Amino acid sequence: MITPLKSAFTRAAGLCALVLLSACSSAPEKPKPSALPSVAGSFKVQNVWKNQIGPVPAHFLTSVHDQQVAMVSAQGQMVLMDARTGQDIWRLNLKTPIQAGVGGDGRFFAVVTQDNELVVVSAGQVVWRRTLPALSFTPPLVAGERIFVLTGDRAVTAFDAASGQRLWGQQRASDPLLLRQAGLLTPMGDALLVGWGGRLVSLNPLNGTVRWDTLIGVTRGTNEVERLVDLVAGSSRQGPSLCVRAFQTSVACLDGTSGRLVWSRPAQGHQGVDGNAALVVGTESDGKVIAWQRSTGNPLWSQEALRFRGLSLPSLWANQVVVGDQEGWVHFLSPEDGKPLQRVATDGSAITGKPVIAAQTLVVVTRNGSVFGWRPE
Repeated sequence: MITPLKSAFTRAAGLCALVLLSACSSAPEKPKPSALPSVAGSFKVQNVWKNQIGPVPAHFLTSVHDQQVAMVSAQGQMVLMDARTGQDIWRLNLKTPIQAGVGGDGRFFAVVTQDNELVVVSAGQVVWRRTLPALSFTPPLVAGERIFVLTGDRAVTAFDAASGQRLWGQQRASDPLLLRQAGLLTPMGDALLVGWGGRLVSLNPLNGTVRWDTLIGVTRGTNEVERLVDLVAGSSRQGPSLCVRAFQTSVACLDGTSGRLVWSRPAQGHQGVDGNAALVVGTESDGKVIAWQRSTGNPLWSQEALRFRGLSLPSLWANQVVVGDQEGWVHFLSPEDGKPLQRVATDGSAITGKPVIAAQTLVVVTRNGSVFGWRPE
C-alpha cells in the first residue's frame, strides 16, 4: 500500500486510496488466481512444529538469529522462538499496535509502534522507548551495539542499543508518498546500506557520513504515484555481490563494498529478492517467479504457474526456491527451471513477509498468526 507521508499531501487522495496491484476503485477487478499447478513430488518436507503469535500484517518480517527467530504480531505480541523446537524462549505483550516489524541481533530486539515509538527489548523485557519524528514501516536494524531506524521522511537515525542515546541522524529529501512496506536497511561489512528513493547509499555506521551513492531505480512517471520509486526490503548477498529490487522498476546487482553497479534489469515487482551464488530470484506483482543469472543478469527462467496468487518474498532453502501465497500454500520450485516440485498447506491465510531459515528449519508465518516449522524428509 502507498500512503501520504504528511497531511500536507492529502491532495494525493484524489488519486484514490492506493493498494499494491490495483489503483483506483474504477480499475478492473483483480484477476482470478491461477489454479494450483501439478507438482512433481520429488521434494519431500515434513511439518515438525507449530506455534501461534496472533494476526501479522503482510509487510512484517521475521528476524533470524542463529537457531532463534523473533517475530511480532499486529497488536504487540513479541516472541523469540527456538527454531529447532518451535518453543518460546520468551514472550512479551507490548500492549500497543505495531507499525514496523521486529529487528534484532540476538540480544536486543526493536519494533516501531503505530504511535511512532521505537521500543527496544532484551531478555523479554522493555529496555527503553523513544518517540520518532515520522512513520516507519521498516524493521529497525540492530548491529554493532547500535539500533538504526529508517523513517518515511528519508531519515536514518542511530541509537545506542543499551542506553537509547541518539548518536546521529542523516536525511535526504523526502517524497510526498510513502510505501506501506519495509524499505531497504541492511549491514554489509563495516557499512550501513540504506535505500533512499531509487538510490542505494552506503553510510558509515559510526557517524552517518556517506561513503558512496548508487542510482538503482529511475522514476519515469507523470504524477506523484507513477514517480514513486523506492528500494524494498529483501536483498541477496553473496560475498561482495549484493542484489536488490527497486519498487516496480528494476532488479539490480552491484558490488556492495564499492557501490559499482554490475547489472540492472527491468522488473515489475514490489517485493525483494533472494538468491545464491548462481542465481537471483524474485516474484513479480502479477505472480510470475523470475530467476536471473547472478553474475550477468541474464534471464534463466520464468515460472507463470502461480500468477495472481499473491506471492510472498522468495527464499532459497534446501536447494529449492520457496514462496508462499495468499491462500496459505507454500510452494517449492526447482532452482534449475522453476518447475513446481512440492507444496504444503498452512492455515489457509496468506503467508506474510518472507519464509526464513534457522537451524535447518524453514519457518513460515501466516496472516492469522500461525507459525510453522518444516524440514526435509
